Amino acid sequence: MPNNFDESAFDATRRKLLKVLSASPLVGMSSMALAQQFPTAKVNTTGLAVTDTEVTVGQLHSATGTMAISETGSIQAEQLAIDQINAMGGILGRKIKVIKEDGASDWPTFAEKAKKLLVNDRVASVYGCWTSASRKAVLPIFEKENGLLYYPTMYEGLEQSMNVIYTGQEAVQQILWSLDWANKEKKAKTYYLIGSDYIWPRTSHKIARKHIENKLGGKVVGEEYYPLGHTNFNSMINKIKAAKPDCIYAIVVGGSNVAFYKQLKAAGVTGDKQFLLTISVTEDEVLGIGGENFNGFYSACHYFQSIDNPNNKKFVAAFKAKYGADAVVGDVTQNAYLGPWLWKFAVEKAGSFDVTKVSAACGGIEFKDAPMGYTRIHNTNRHLWSKAIIGQGQTDGQFKIAAISPELVEPDPFPKGYQ
Repeated sequence: MPNNFDESAFDATRRKLLKVLSASPLVGMSSMALAQQFPTAKVNTTGLAVTDTEVTVGQLHSATGTMAISETGSIQAEQLAIDQINAMGGILGRKIKVIKEDGASDWPTFAEKAKKLLVNDRVASVYGCWTSASRKAVLPIFEKENGLLYYPTMYEGLEQSMNVIYTGQEAVQQILWSLDWANKEKKAKTYYLIGSDYIWPRTSHKIARKHIENKLGGKVVGEEYYPLGHTNFNSMINKIKAAKPDCIYAIVVGGSNVAFYKQLKAAGVTGDKQFLLTISVTEDEVLGIGGENFNGFYSACHYFQSIDNPNNKKFVAAFKAKYGADAVVGDVTQNAYLGPWLWKFAVEKAGSFDVTKVSAACGGIEFKDAPMGYTRIHNTNRHLWSKAIIGQGQTDGQFKIAAISPELVEPDPFPKGYQ
């Protein structure tokens, strides 16, 4: 894919983002003037990698291994946001420098690289992780070393930390809302739960089961888990066909998705015959799965590339200008793009790069020009307010919007009765 940064492709985006910040006294000042107004000794009192001209951040994703199919888009989107911010002059007069580390789809490696970024490199913020296993592996390090992580993936909830901003949706916004929709609109009463074998799918299915059985009056007729990277689902597919569930509720992640959906189609389990709802497939995964193999199935997210609003059109155009006309944007990719911008807004609000001050400034931060349309950080739980959306897979790899919540759904990482 081409890596040339097309400056002209971002002019409209930069102009609009400047309007967002027009109320701030920082807008219109040169980088040198900003750096003079915010001297390093004032904005960096804790020894972070901040100079008079640069601020260093970290990226920590799986560039290799089974999760690369999902995390490559996050790496690209975060770099796009950083390039755009730098083209506007950076933050407090400083350009952003990035140190990239590869978690390699291995949780101990994530922990090792997180410690390097925070202790050795002294980065001011980190954009990273995808799986809950990788997030759980690095969380103690971020809390001990007082780092700030922007985590982009939809996840099970049941977590809150002053050292993490969660830009993906949690269970109330995704699991509960999508199951309510499945019950109401698809009349689903029986469910077969399938997941990869680690914390997010297992905890999410625990929440889903409680909701299905206690709130919807439904029944779980099967529940299966398979290791990350697993590629043989034929035996499980036979069990599904025998159980005849109204809904297959799937949380298969990474490269396993390719085998899973291809084998479903080969076994005659297709979208025109079987209702399947997933919370783990976006346009990024469909790029590997193939639109013909996911056609007719449904996914619950809070962003799809096909969302029709001016913000998203500009974002998608910028992404394709940088990474090629065939590049696609999925939910987690968009969530990753939000991270550097939300950090920029918080740093400018705090007037400092110090993690404690930036963290304290995060509550209520708005991003009016987010590709999803609008979002803001919850004042207390550090998750994003967002709309819930159901998309139906199409043969071209895109999603047709099937349902969208009328209002922003408030994040609630600790929903009563589901812990």
